[in-house]
Amino acid sequence: MKCIAIDDEPLALNIIENFCAKVPFLKLCRCFNSAIDALEYLRAEPVDLMFLDINMPHITGVEFARVLDTPPMIIFTTAYQDYALTGFELNAIDYIVKPFSFDRFLRAVNKAYELQMLRETASVQRPDPDRYIMIKVEYSTVKVFIKDITYIEGLKDYIRICTPQKNFVTKSTMKNIVDKLPANEFIRIHKSFIVSIDKITSFENNHIHLANGSEIVKIPLGSQYRDSFSHFLEQNKL
Repeated sequence: MKCIAIDDEPLALNIIENFCAKVPFLKLCRCFNSAIDALEYLRAEPVDLMFLDINMPHITGVEFARVLDTPPMIIFTTAYQDYALTGFELNAIDYIVKPFSFDRFLRAVNKAYELQMLRETASVQRPDPDRYIMIKVEYSTVKVFIKDITYIEGLKDYIRICTPQKNFVTKSTMKNIVDKLPANEFIRIHKSFIVSIDKITSFENNHIHLANGSEIVKIPLGSQYRDSFSHFLEQNKL
């Protein structure tokens, strides 16, 4: 991910630069001690992620975020906690308080990375609706159309592929089936569940509701998948 950092403190910029160098998926393109200078850069060179301090001279990080028509993902980095709520109202990916550790930094950028992956897969044009996968069920090989799949459940060494018409149990792992599915049409919400994005009807508390033909199925949302799924909901306005 291409990123920039904006902070009027040179030490803070050095820390972000050092931390970014340790993360393989981050490319820190520029550092700025002025939000105004960063504005000109963003107009010419769009980036994926911005590390943004809040208390800066001339214009605060919050004010700067508000003037951007199409802001990149934002991680606020600040010595103050007073603006945390405002930061999240601006759909910031995270709000980390100085001095922050590399572990805290890594958790924040991982959220950004997961969201970017969801955006990229969701933007891919959907291919032929007649796509299918072939699976071994008992002594037969069965064709299952991808558009019919509502969700997939992991059962130790087996998986259950659920469709409105029928459920299919086959010997496989969740990783193997993920590799066979179009990434822009399915999302993993639990260590044991992958669901069709098109079939999602609502989200409530710790469960996701799916339309499985004429019935609604309730699937648990795993805690480790909550952040990425919440961002997915915000971006796609389900």
